[in-house]
Amino acid sequence: MTIVRLEKTHRLSDAVVYNGVAYLSGAVGRTGTDAESQTREALAEIDRVLALAGTDKSRLLSAAVWLADISDYEAMNRAWDAWVDKDNPPARATGQVPLAREKYRVEIVVTAAVPPTA
Repeated sequence: MTIVRLEKTHRLSDAVVYNGVAYLSGAVGRTGTDAESQTREALAEIDRVLALAGTDKSRLLSAAVWLADISDYEAMNRAWDAWVDKDNPPARATGQVPLAREKYRVEIVVTAAVPPTA
C-alpha cells in the first residue's frame, strides 16, 4: 500500500493517507484572538486538508481537541457544534495542554476515512 504525504515540509506533513485513513496534523487558528474564532479557523483548515485527502468531515473517525485553557471549552464547542456533521460525529476527546505558541488557544487533530477511488 502506498503512503501519501500531503503538503509536506522537512518537519511534517499536513496529512498522511494510508490504507483508507487520513491522519491530519494539528490545526490551529492563526489569526483569531479568542477560542471560538480560532476554532472556526482551525475547522476551516481541517475542511481544506480533508478535501486534499479526498474526504470530508462526514467521514471523521476521531478528533482530539487541545485547549490552552479548559475554561475555553464552551467557546470552542459553539464553533464545533456549528461545524460538525451532526449525523456523523466523530469520537472526540478534549483536554487542556500547553500549546506550541502562546497565542494559540485551541489545536485540533482529526483522522478520517477516505472513500475508495473508482
